[in-house]
Amino acid sequence: MANSCNDRFLNLQPLDQYADGAVWDEDPALIQAFINNIYRALGQSGVRVTMSTYTDETMLTFGWSADNITRSLISPSDYGRFGNSADQSAVYVWENAYKYIRACNLFFEKIEESQAVDPQQKEAMKGEVYFLRAYLYHLLVFSYGGIPIIDKAYGLSDEFEVPRNTFKECIDFIISDLDNAIQRIIITDKGRPTKGAAMALKSRVLLYAASDLYNTPTWAGGYSNPEYIAYTDNNRSERWSSAKNAAKEVIDLGIYQLYKENPDPTEDLSKNYGDIFLLNETSEDIFVKFYTPNVVNGKVMPNLNNGPNGYHLRGANTPTGQLVDAYPMADGSRFDWSNPEHAKNPYANREPRFYASILYDGARWMERPEDVRNIDPIGEIQTSYVEKRDAAGNIQTIPGLDTRQSPTDDWNGSYTGYYMRKGIDPSIDAQFVPQTCPWRFIRYTEIILNYAEACLALGEEEEAKIYLNKIRKRVGLPALTSSGSKLMEDLRAERRTELAFEDHRFFDVRRWMTAPSTYNDVQGIYIVHKIGPDNSRTSSYTVLPSVQTREWKDRFYFLPIRLDEMNRNSKLIQNPLY
Repeated sequence: MANSCNDRFLNLQPLDQYADGAVWDEDPALIQAFINNIYRALGQSGVRVTMSTYTDETMLTFGWSADNITRSLISPSDYGRFGNSADQSAVYVWENAYKYIRACNLFFEKIEESQAVDPQQKEAMKGEVYFLRAYLYHLLVFSYGGIPIIDKAYGLSDEFEVPRNTFKECIDFIISDLDNAIQRIIITDKGRPTKGAAMALKSRVLLYAASDLYNTPTWAGGYSNPEYIAYTDNNRSERWSSAKNAAKEVIDLGIYQLYKENPDPTEDLSKNYGDIFLLNETSEDIFVKFYTPNVVNGKVMPNLNNGPNGYHLRGANTPTGQLVDAYPMADGSRFDWSNPEHAKNPYANREPRFYASILYDGARWMERPEDVRNIDPIGEIQTSYVEKRDAAGNIQTIPGLDTRQSPTDDWNGSYTGYYMRKGIDPSIDAQFVPQTCPWRFIRYTEIILNYAEACLALGEEEEAKIYLNKIRKRVGLPALTSSGSKLMEDLRAERRTELAFEDHRFFDVRRWMTAPSTYNDVQGIYIVHKIGPDNSRTSSYTVLPSVQTREWKDRFYFLPIRLDEMNRNSKLIQNPLY
């Protein structure tokens, strides 16, 4: 039997994968495919649980242990729901990001000797991967603080125990990668990192790094390694200057502008703002993720996942009462339930972004599914209850289609009384058709806000207001005239409403160190419309103070390093208060 062996059956190439040499030495398309796979690490919109639910923007209707996270209960041995592979939070987790960082490092090692691409193409590919590695590291560093900087692909015989780098070293490394990307990138497709995208990410990283959390380690008490969670020098003004300059460089490119920055007086300002997230391309797109019907799957369907239950949709991430109340009136004044006029008709005369972002009781939206159309032929959101007397004189309470007692879907109604509108395409039947609106990782408005914040931190109030008021002008709000701490409060409020549901709030409340005042119990609304004998209607609005309990603990400024990682690497030091 030994003599019957034939050499041609030995050392066969596996049929389910390419040989190493085939990828790096023979086919440029395979090298690009290797790079394309790294994009999977960046996440996407429309997943079942968004990052908004781990902030004061939305509440997860289904529970799914998300409240353990919003009560600061995660620990080194139990992340709870955070990091679930089907959720947006997966991209923020140590082991997931490092897997793709290894792919970046492997690319840099292999591309040097590759004969499959010419030098110019090789440099362009390097620029793309420098950006991707920087993006992954920026998610990790602002989630964990200083982490081990790994810039090579480890083999089985390598030493795996390495210490954490300082926060400063990590920021310097990210900026170095972005500078390398800026020098090399020649891509113009906004679905991949352009030069402008690398510059924009640099703006974000430097703004975050200059912020309170990363310059104030005293919150951690007697933590023995403050260099892992913050800068320990006194050069903060230089950091604000760097953040300002980085944002201004993007502005000075002259290739981006606010969408409908100078609207015609006859234009619908709410539609203008809403279209930013529904159109396939706008003037403020910097780095986006495009979708086609062929690649969208059940996990990436913002319309199905977040639309109201009365449309047979899942109603997963529902806006909190606090976010809804944060949208000002049309004249720029603050909405206030203690104001009798506001409380009488709370959804009237609000600013345009409110109507583009929130589905509230009485909002006109899309046509109902055919089997529900006989109950609601006009497509009006019903998160209220109607109270009236029947023919026998008995009081009836009839739940609206989008309540938790809905006559159509009573398992997934909003606890808060609101649903998400921003980024959901009303032109398609979300039960059966996935939407393909792009997800904006970075858009120009963020850069304007970054620049204004850095200017304000440097005391340049007038410059800050010039740029803030560009954003406000687009939605018809009056120019800001405040100063000092009130202007900073106004800037943060502007950022909150402008960037709602866009994955900024999680880091914003941490870097500003305002999280203790934002992780409050979720508020909702209970609405009853009483119908009188003469068919008159009287509406009452009752604020529900706690539809979900939340709690803040300072340790949640950073994620804990998992116990498994600590056990693998004895040189790691845990984050404070865990």
